Amino acid sequence: MKSQFLPALRLTLVMMVLCCGIYPALVWAAAQLAPGHGEGVQVHKNGRLVGFANVGQRFDKPEYFSSRPSAASYHADGSSGSNKGPSNPDYLKEVQARLDTFLVHNPGVKRADVPAELITASGSGLDPDLSPQGAAVQIPRVAKARGLAPAQVRALVQQHTELVLFGPDKVNVLALNLALDALR
Repeated sequence: MKSQFLPALRLTLVMMVLCCGIYPALVWAAAQLAPGHGEGVQVHKNGRLVGFANVGQRFDKPEYFSSRPSAASYHADGSSGSNKGPSNPDYLKEVQARLDTFLVHNPGVKRADVPAELITASGSGLDPDLSPQGAAVQIPRVAKARGLAPAQVRALVQQHTELVLFGPDKVNVLALNLALDALR
């Protein structure tokens, strides 16, 4: 037993230094290279903080593009998914209710044309982006609510579509909605 104690103690100390010191320092250093230096990318309008570009938020008014639903109620400090599987009856009711609400607020959109991202929450519950298709199905509602031509809103969506090298293209909902407000 004595012969195993010292190697175990050394391994414990080495792992403590590695896991509690070196690894967190490397993660912190990597965060300093990211936009916002690991603190998030603040978005200001007229000198006032209106949100974070990398955190989803709720947009309920018809003149705005809706964000992806959030299982965390858009609270960044409580980031989480719902942990309900696709066969959970409560989850299915929730998704159906979101679909029904979306169809009521977006007349003319067929059930089959609604992207899953508009009725299901992301894993973090805070996804700030939609796919171009998720934004496109909302164009008629937003254009009508703002009194704009659908082609003008479609062009704005295209301007705010970010082409991603590895992964699907995306549209930041906050940036798109701020650009809509700038049209006034």
